[in-house]
Amino acid sequence: MMIVDSHCHVSPCWYEPVESLLFQMDRNNVARAVLIQMNGQANNDYQFDVMRRFPGRFASVVWIQADQPGASETLKYLATRGISGVRLAATTRSPGTDGLAIWRTAAELGLAVNCSGSSNDFGSREFAQLVQALPELTIVLEHLGGHGHAGTKAPGDRWHVLELARFANVYIKVHGLGEFCHRCLPVSEPFSFETPVPPLLDMAYQAFGPRRIMWGSDYPPVGAREGYRNALRLPLEQFGSKSEEERALIFGQVALTVFRAPG
Repeated sequence: MMIVDSHCHVSPCWYEPVESLLFQMDRNNVARAVLIQMNGQANNDYQFDVMRRFPGRFASVVWIQADQPGASETLKYLATRGISGVRLAATTRSPGTDGLAIWRTAAELGLAVNCSGSSNDFGSREFAQLVQALPELTIVLEHLGGHGHAGTKAPGDRWHVLELARFANVYIKVHGLGEFCHRCLPVSEPFSFETPVPPLLDMAYQAFGPRRIMWGSDYPPVGAREGYRNALRLPLEQFGSKSEEERALIFGQVALTVFRAPG
């Protein structure tokens, strides 16, 4: 099974450089990764440099000032440099008469939108209308659709993001369990959480199916939670009852298809 990490951040000035990520990837048999630009960093040159230095191992999802005039032209230029997607917030709207202009540009260029936001953002009527208006645009919801944090609502509550599964162009990312589970203190061996793991990953699987789910580590913020190794190992265990084909989709093939890296 080829493992692809669909959600990593690298930088020479914040978080960690790519060499630190490569160390974690190599020691955990992760073949490739998708670089997701940090929100607020419109200079994407480092990610292009990484793709040049390590051909075939990385895809690049850029961040731009999407709410500014000229954003569509900027995105078109970046597309010529081999990007695989653009990171937009669920609430991002373009200036002028067409608030969806930047989203339409991504669709025209065949780029995926890696979408950030809260559960309320993704559960809003406005976001559903955006998705419905652009059926040709691939939209990937980060962090379990805004539920990637400790203190997530109990699974018995209505999870509105799952309703977006009715749109065939919407995908969802699953990350490390440490995003929504607290570790036991003192830390025990084997590693465990203080409460049972809520079935959020299985709920996402039931709604989206294995062909619209992808795993991502959220490196390096995951280092302050359970660490890279556990961020991969524990979700693998959560999906342990699935077939080898389904696990191969969730942990690699879906990300390869959505974020098509050059070469």
